[in-house]
Amino acid sequence: MASSAPRRGLRGRRGECGALDQATADARAGRGQVLVLRGEPGVGKSALAEYLVGSATGCQVLRAVGVESEMELAFAGLHQLCGPLMPLLDRIPEPQRDALSVAFGLSAGSAPDRFLVGLAVLSLLAEAAEEQPLVCVVDDAQWLDQISAQTLAFVARRLLAERVALVFAVRTSSTADGASDHFAGLREIVIRGLHDDDARALLESVVPGRLDEKVRDRIVAETRGNPLALLELTRGLSAAELAGGFGRPDARPLASQIEESYLRRIGSLPVAAQRLLLAAAAEPVGDVPLLRRVAERLDIDADAAGAVEAAGLVEFGTRVRFRHPLVRSAAYRAADPIVRRDVHRALAEATDSVFDSDRQAWHRAHAAVEPDEDLAGELERSAGRAQARGGIAAAAAFLRRATELTPDPGLRATRAGAAAQAAFEAGSPDAALELLAAARLSPLDEVQHARQAWLRAQIVFARRRGGEALPLLLDAAGRLAGVREEQAREAYLDAIGSAVFAGRLLDRVGVRQVAEAARTAPPGTQPPRPTDLLLDGLVTWLADGHAEGAPLLRAALGVFRAASGGGGDDAMRWLWLTWLVAGDLWDDEAWHELTTHAVRTARDTGALNFLPLALGYRAAMYVHAGEFGLAATLIDEADSIMEVTGHSPMSYPAMLLMSWSGDPRAETVISSGIGEASSWGEGRAIGLGHYLLTILHNGFGRYQEALDHGRQAMEFEDVSVVGFAYAEVVEAAVRSGVPEAADAALRGLEERAAASGTDWALGVLARSKALLSEGPAADLLYRESVERLGRSRVVVQLARTHLVYGEWLRRENRRVDARAHLRRAHEMLQGFGASSFAERARRELLATGETVRPRQIAVDDLREALTAQEGQVARLAADGLTNSEIGAELFISPRTVEWHLGKVFTKLDVKSRNKLRSALAGI
Repeated sequence: MASSAPRRGLRGRRGECGALDQATADARAGRGQVLVLRGEPGVGKSALAEYLVGSATGCQVLRAVGVESEMELAFAGLHQLCGPLMPLLDRIPEPQRDALSVAFGLSAGSAPDRFLVGLAVLSLLAEAAEEQPLVCVVDDAQWLDQISAQTLAFVARRLLAERVALVFAVRTSSTADGASDHFAGLREIVIRGLHDDDARALLESVVPGRLDEKVRDRIVAETRGNPLALLELTRGLSAAELAGGFGRPDARPLASQIEESYLRRIGSLPVAAQRLLLAAAAEPVGDVPLLRRVAERLDIDADAAGAVEAAGLVEFGTRVRFRHPLVRSAAYRAADPIVRRDVHRALAEATDSVFDSDRQAWHRAHAAVEPDEDLAGELERSAGRAQARGGIAAAAAFLRRATELTPDPGLRATRAGAAAQAAFEAGSPDAALELLAAARLSPLDEVQHARQAWLRAQIVFARRRGGEALPLLLDAAGRLAGVREEQAREAYLDAIGSAVFAGRLLDRVGVRQVAEAARTAPPGTQPPRPTDLLLDGLVTWLADGHAEGAPLLRAALGVFRAASGGGGDDAMRWLWLTWLVAGDLWDDEAWHELTTHAVRTARDTGALNFLPLALGYRAAMYVHAGEFGLAATLIDEADSIMEVTGHSPMSYPAMLLMSWSGDPRAETVISSGIGEASSWGEGRAIGLGHYLLTILHNGFGRYQEALDHGRQAMEFEDVSVVGFAYAEVVEAAVRSGVPEAADAALRGLEERAAASGTDWALGVLARSKALLSEGPAADLLYRESVERLGRSRVVVQLARTHLVYGEWLRRENRRVDARAHLRRAHEMLQGFGASSFAERARRELLATGETVRPRQIAVDDLREALTAQEGQVARLAADGLTNSEIGAELFISPRTVEWHLGKVFTKLDVKSRNKLRSALAGI
């Protein structure tokens, strides 16, 4: 019965079966395929998965099943799927091998980044597929533990040229809405109920004798063509019951009705058989020898297994296989709580305490009734092991249960706080707040009060990077000052960051007031940490002025740059703030070093949660350096990673590139961003948007519009915004004939450039002064600007100086000199891709009488352009990296690297890697 039901459930599924056959064929041909089968319980997903397994001839099949009771055990689902591939572990790169070994508990080590684990799984699957095409089937994927679901979703989005098909079956019922989001956006087939003709035929195949047509049609209508409902809801009903009108109108969900049909069948089993079925439902791995040991402890005789199999509910082979996941949930949920605890106790006793101590503790926790300190302590230790493997969500689950089982109120509060911290880091802020509320029910000491206040404030700040979190952060910092001085200083840094982001939208407390409050922080350690220097520098900079704060901030940036070189945690944790500080100091070298090391560290460690931020800041650096193509490549990569990780898009680098490029969509996109920033309370983003619009309109020569937006950008002293806006406003105001506005902006720029002292700042200052000068003084200032900016990395500003210098020279009737600078500006700006500024230079050149040659057709226009990832692969290959090294850097498999290189060779018309460098030089 169990084996024939799936085949009957495939009636009317020719299209879906064809899609699965094609996925298998594509995998055999080296075209990695991903397919999500999404539908309500019983609609046929499992039957289709069984069809895929049975039809995947010539392929190795890997299987995993999500289990509701395992959702809080880290890597449980992933271990199911990858267990058979462990003999191949030595074939993947060492960092990936180590990460996966730690994740699976095969070795000890520091917690691996979950995306490095994902890359390891991708490499492992690709390695196995080299021997034989691979078909991976994950049923009930909505019940995978969080980190397994995230990892497999990551792998699914990176498959391309591997001989792998990855198929997920996911419920659309309300019980799994949150979990199924991991697979949103992947190619999917929505599995719906059968058409009426197929539903009638399926019903007639399982109902003995004749069935009244009206009753049949009612059953088909009420089940909505759900195959499992058609097969199961009629089972065990007499002909009289069917004739009397089975399936009366019922408001219960269809899944509940199907589950009830299973409950009836389970209830008809002998008591021993029911208990065995419950043990199988509570033991998610399908370990038959373990189940036999449990049966011995529960005095379940051998006949029980036969009774369960005869009922068509489960199969006992090399592994335990349930007829349907609803059988498992029905058997577990319907059991008497006392019996369920007995079963978990027996499972704990039968589970190996050395090799599977965490699962043993988990079963013991489910068997417990009263608080138990010994068990709570064991759960706490299990949480530590789970976190060491990278399973922060599992650590939160263990700590939550440990909290519930802790008898001592003070210790319960401590564990609740730890569970809340873990839940927050795992991306569950609501659960964290619930645990913090539970902690407040116990007596808290000052340290606990302070730490929990800080965590609550961090949760608010993470949700909205505006001023909402500011009073909470200040309160937490004040509490910590008396009990945890180092953490107090970090809380004050968070508070300053909150104030900086909220900017002009702060109500009564301004950034300066927050800096004054942070001045009361306890003194830093000796020698000072990077965060100590950063806090002291920001306090002085924001409260006392730029001249006083600049030396301290330069020293802080120097320490962070050194820490970045060593991969320090502080450098990554505070990059979002040190980047802004470097911008306010016009420190292009700090920008370069911080972002170079940030990207390298994120790639080396597989920190995909951090890499998009690093790539975004690096892309912004490339825009300022005139490398628009490289900036676009990094923006594309960051976007693709954020799609995988589920993080919010980082819009600033893309908008910066659009404004400098003169993209016709820029005004709409940036204006929309300003509106969104106003609604979510991020005032700095408002100033940033107006600054970007100032660049855009200056490029097109729409100087009055540029001045209008520039004035709005200057309304507030936004960090790493207003200084840049001053320079744009000087140019816009001079061209608009509003000298008083230009003078005011120049005064602000002078103060900041003097505090900075970099060639970038002083070069832009010299150009801005020249715009307001005449005669020999202006000429000297323009020459100074060219010289200073020529020593910086900010090449776009050098091109801008050549442009405005050439414009000035033409108006001075020095046409020959003007042509030289305008020609240089046009070549540079056109080469960058700054089309609007390049067009300004072209118009000025024409006005000098210069014949501007038509733009030469670029190599990209003569043949199909490389995609962003092809360009990255090509450049890394040209630098001498192997396929494995390129794959590790770009988070793709070596086989996908080979596939990309094949397309690169064709597009560039080269035959080998040693020709790549010269070919790329022309692009």
